[in-house]
Amino acid sequence: MICKALYLRIAPCRIAYLRFILEGYDGLAILSTFDAGDGIVLVRYPRSSEKDVFVLLGDLAPQLV
Repeated sequence: MICKALYLRIAPCRIAYLRFILEGYDGLAILSTFDAGDGIVLVRYPRSSEKDVFVLLGDLAPQLV
C-alpha cells in the first residue's frame, strides 16, 4: 500500500482532538506529532483514502485553529 503524507500546523491544544477523531475512522489516517509546541503534525494516509481525508480535514479545519 502506498501512503501519502501531509504536514499540518494546528493549535497545539487541538492535537489530541485531531488524533481522537482520526482514530475513530479506523484505517483512514495516522497522526504523528512532529513538533507539539508549534502544533505541527504529520498525517499519513493511503492514497485510496485521500479524498475522504481532505473532506474530513476541511470539515474540521475551523475547530483546529
